[in-house]
Amino acid sequence: MTREFLGKRIVITGASSGIGKALAQHLAPLGARLVLAARSEDKLKAVADALPGGALIVPTDITKESDRRNLLDRTVDRLGGLDVLINNAGIASWAHFADSTEDILRQIMEVNFFAPAELIRKAIPILTQGVEPAVVNVASMCGRRAMPAWSEYSASKYAVCGLTEALRGELARFDIDILLMIPGLTKSEFSQHFLRSEGKANIEYDKGMPPEYVAERIVQSLRKNKTETWIGSDTNWMLRINRWFPRLVDYLVARKVTKLYAAH
Repeated sequence: MTREFLGKRIVITGASSGIGKALAQHLAPLGARLVLAARSEDKLKAVADALPGGALIVPTDITKESDRRNLLDRTVDRLGGLDVLINNAGIASWAHFADSTEDILRQIMEVNFFAPAELIRKAIPILTQGVEPAVVNVASMCGRRAMPAWSEYSASKYAVCGLTEALRGELARFDIDILLMIPGLTKSEFSQHFLRSEGKANIEYDKGMPPEYVAERIVQSLRKNKTETWIGSDTNWMLRINRWFPRLVDYLVARKVTKLYAAH
């Protein structure tokens, strides 16, 4: 199938910056009717005001059940229904697990897994009435190959990947497509909001993919109804090598971490 976007009612979480903002900027000119969700009302308003045709903004803390319900209720009240839910919001911690805390683990799981899972659950009855309905889950390369210092983040994204695969079979009977996006390193504000930033490796965030490119690939995949999309050269080479030589990847990663800590 080829999914067109003219008139499609689309909710985007984490829409105030980064990939979410870029998704709004790609979808609005295609005629989509957008609902933008994030915690910052001011940032959402700035994004919406710059879009052709504007957008409905709904300040939302997706970890709160009342906010999730309000987001869906306002979408139905204003747009008459929902066709596509894009779960994009996320947080991370860049630190080793032994030095981290239970609170950080729980925060990351709440935002990255439990919140989108419950949003999907509540959206299913609405999506069943939608036009070419779909759920798009934005995971991460770390959701297919966990990495050191990204332990909590990797766990949350693995959970998203697992839920997506399970729901793909469950939601087929409702004709709801569920698509998984696996982006690699992206240049955005994401790294500026880590709960902790104490990892030793030198990650060059400024050399990551522009969020506009990631958003373009997500939109293409949604249009083509592609089940799973790996985005970025780092994602493609890492996951391909890991598929055939996982023990080699384990060895190389462990050696790198050992060297980093031997220097301190």
